[in-house]
Amino acid sequence: MPYGMLADAVVVFHFLWIVFLIAGGWWGRRHRWLGIFHISALVLAFLVETLDWFCPLTFLEVWLRRQGNQAGYPESFLPHYLNKIIYLDVPHAPIVILTLLLCLVNAWLYLGARKWR
Repeated sequence: MPYGMLADAVVVFHFLWIVFLIAGGWWGRRHRWLGIFHISALVLAFLVETLDWFCPLTFLEVWLRRQGNQAGYPESFLPHYLNKIIYLDVPHAPIVILTLLLCLVNAWLYLGARKWR
């Protein structure tokens, strides 16, 4: 089983998940089911960041790499640079603040943006 390739796919999915968390409010306003999923995803992200939990996608990626006897990240291009975006090298407090800001912006999109039209 190509565990390295599966781990790389998890990295790509993780990046797309973050993009969805950031931009999903615009899509969620148009499609109710997507909005409900997006709000649920934001709640999960908020809990992971504020309670300092280990992200399930990170756990899956690490597990896959260990199954493939890969220590660390491979030097393949896309996962290498996506990991630098996903796992920012900054203190935890700014990440929590940005997560809270993301939730507030999306709350405004879902609850208050209609008043501004």
